[in-house]
Amino acid sequence: MSAKTLLAAKRAELTALRTEIATLRATVKAERASTKEARAAAKAEKAAAREVRATARAEKKAARIAKMEAKLMALKTAPVGTAARKAARKPSKVKVMKA
Repeated sequence: MSAKTLLAAKRAELTALRTEIATLRATVKAERASTKEARAAAKAEKAAAREVRATARAEKKAARIAKMEAKLMALKTAPVGTAARKAARKPSKVKVMKA
């Protein structure tokens, strides 16, 4: 083989390798972009779940505070002790007596 033929073959081989490298770069770039998008979606999903949990926690806390405040008001306003027990009793049924 002559030097020119050998050189032409090497150039053709280099061109093929360059196109292969370009396609590999494109696929790697696409993979990185999809991975980045997946990570961003997972991060947003976690943030939304965290927000939901925080909201639920705040609602539970508010309900607990309201319940305790109602209990406190009941203790402050209602009678305590035997008077409270007598007031809380169910009234007895009326007995009709024939004379």
